[in-house]
Amino acid sequence: MVESKKVSTSTLNIIINALKFHYGQILKKKFIYGVKRPKKDKKLPVVLSREEVKRILGVVSNIKHRAILMLAYSAGLRVGEVVKLKPEDIDVKRGLIHIKGSKGRKDRYTLLSKHVLKEYWKKYRPQKWLFEGAKEGKHLSTRAAEKIFQNACKKAGITKEVSFHSLRHSFATHLLESGTDLRYIQELLGHVHSKTTEIYTHVSTKDLGK
Repeated sequence: MVESKKVSTSTLNIIINALKFHYGQILKKKFIYGVKRPKKDKKLPVVLSREEVKRILGVVSNIKHRAILMLAYSAGLRVGEVVKLKPEDIDVKRGLIHIKGSKGRKDRYTLLSKHVLKEYWKKYRPQKWLFEGAKEGKHLSTRAAEKIFQNACKKAGITKEVSFHSLRHSFATHLLESGTDLRYIQELLGHVHSKTTEIYTHVSTKDLGK
């Protein structure tokens, strides 16, 4: 796999886990091969500047599409979290979003910018899902949300190698640059370990400036 397919370190770790499970749980044998676990690549997240985020949101005329991107950025959500939101998860009065059963089966609360959904809510009146998909009764797919983001980036002339997840990275970095404590950012993002959140200190212009 390493030599012929040039697979990533995370894929290799999955393969090793699968082999160990197969030998230990199914064949009831010891996994005797000395396979060393590769170290993960320590890549820094690609972050959009505030001006770039404004440009991306500015080129999106579709109310629903703009609401999806604005919500993802202003709340630091993963693409899977955005598309699975339900209307009852939105607490406008308290300015909070309830994220249920996210990564690691954890629930958390994050910020809701009160004006983000105002126009969208008035026009669409969502029922089962906050963002309905093409099929009735189904939520928007993650692929469709990714496509919305990529189209907006292309239209806005963004040349950085970004994905939908870059909105989450940008949310965290911009909070850090505004002086928000890392512990609060960790809670909002739903990170178990503070080490995960600390990566944003490496891309924050505020910290680099020091």
